[in-house]
Amino acid sequence: MYAIVETGGKQYKVSPGNIIRVEKIDGERGNACVFDKVLAISDGEGLKVGKPYVHGASVDGTIIRQGKARKVLVFKFKAKTNYRKRYGHRQHFTEIRIESINQNAEDTVSA
Repeated sequence: MYAIVETGGKQYKVSPGNIIRVEKIDGERGNACVFDKVLAISDGEGLKVGKPYVHGASVDGTIIRQGKARKVLVFKFKAKTNYRKRYGHRQHFTEIRIESINQNAEDTVSA
């Protein structure tokens, strides 16, 4: 079983027990988070696709850690004008363990 969820402007394919790294979500380590923007759910027999989201579906997860990704160095250069600029950027992220995929209020599948 898997679901496709949208968060932080990106889409992720998740299954119960997976660990995903998403754009920063507010919360402390051990807090629960719920993704309600579920684009599609597959239960092995069929695929439910939303328009744009599947009604009543959600994905539950637990925050494992907050962190910063590796530094990305950016270098700008223009020839013949003595223009050089270098700077770095570290993107914040949240690591989440997917606990369960809920299709409706009464249907729950967990790891």
